[in-house]
Amino acid sequence: MARWETFRLSPVFGAYNGGVDTRLTRRNFAALAAAPAVARAEARPNIMLVLSDDHSAFFLGANGNRSIRTPNLDRFAAEGMRFDRAFTAAPQCVPSRAALMTGRSPVAVRMGRFSSPLPPDIVTLPELLRAAGYYTGICRRNFHLDGPGKTGAVTETIFEKHGLRTFDKRVDYLDRNSPRAQTTARVNEFLGRVPEGRPFFLWVNFNDPHHVWDRQAIPQPHDPAKIALPPWLPDLPGVRDDLRCYYDEVTRMDEEFQWVMQILDQRGLAGNTMVAFMGDNGCAFPHGKGSLYDPGLNVPLLVRWPGRIKPGSASSELISGEDIAPTMLEAAGLPAPQQMSGKSFVKVLRGEPFETRRHIFAARLPHGNSAYTEKTRANGFDLSRSVRTQKYKLIYNCTPQQVYAPVDSANDPSWREMVAAHQAGKLNTAS
Repeated sequence: MARWETFRLSPVFGAYNGGVDTRLTRRNFAALAAAPAVARAEARPNIMLVLSDDHSAFFLGANGNRSIRTPNLDRFAAEGMRFDRAFTAAPQCVPSRAALMTGRSPVAVRMGRFSSPLPPDIVTLPELLRAAGYYTGICRRNFHLDGPGKTGAVTETIFEKHGLRTFDKRVDYLDRNSPRAQTTARVNEFLGRVPEGRPFFLWVNFNDPHHVWDRQAIPQPHDPAKIALPPWLPDLPGVRDDLRCYYDEVTRMDEEFQWVMQILDQRGLAGNTMVAFMGDNGCAFPHGKGSLYDPGLNVPLLVRWPGRIKPGSASSELISGEDIAPTMLEAAGLPAPQQMSGKSFVKVLRGEPFETRRHIFAARLPHGNSAYTEKTRANGFDLSRSVRTQKYKLIYNCTPQQVYAPVDSANDPSWREMVAAHQAGKLNTAS
């Protein structure tokens, strides 16, 4: 990719389409937490954030893809609002989630490498809600903000000595990494611990459709010949076969999502719970995960909030991953800290006049814990930044000399066939 890329954006496939230190620190957290809530405690909504893993907006029935089976999410979208232009603040798990939980750029909160835990002085969304009376929790898949799940003996000693893992103290309930089979049990366990009369915040993380893709994810796989091919991928047998596996994992995730929604229904909580479903970043295909092109950043975002959102509505407003935290704070009747660069879109949810975002930013940081060498491929270390408006995107690539390869799937048939077709001069360069 060239160092600078600027291009006009056009809709495709239906809805797919330093300075002064202003850190929110422990020193000024107490004053912020003491701010009075606008609504009475008993009237405040419960809040749930459900996150799929590596999920581009293209791969959802509600977004116009008629060949993917996502009946539960499609029904959920019909009950709430669909956002067609929702973008994560980074195309990778750790920095993207850092933005979701802090309302700030991952660069601002110093979260790049996957080995890095969130700095202790950075205050998060669940902490702000907890200080205002919410019972808070995180469950299921590794949430990525407390350092890697497995470390060597030396690293583990350092983490323990300096207290670098902090989320046990940031939330009331923490499930670090349960398997899919435990989803129902973990959500029920959390809800069973919520004190009577207190609202709750729960962040549920899924594994699917993260690479490595399961070739037997569902009993009735999608037909590779009949799936909708994204406009940014060539039509090759290996591409279709890998996409079939990816489609299947999205369908499996759709089932897991419904498990969580059924629990809310069974407990009589659905009516007073604001639920947001979102992808953490794009799919692990070329131009997707690890890339600042739209497939790497544009993710599904669906929000249901009974009594506040018009069912079946849709929005084309630009939404950043940084906007999730301030939106949930406002929904709870709480002010967003001045340090948050995100912008609440509660007015959009309520159908009220809204000052449209002029632009959003995103950052591509090292993937995993890769270090730069002359032989490092772009899927491991590729520093770049982007700014996007409704019509245009500018990408600045700081490491244009590196050989491109997709994150996670560089050894899969899809990429190998693309490389071979390119070398044979058989790829359509126009796409």
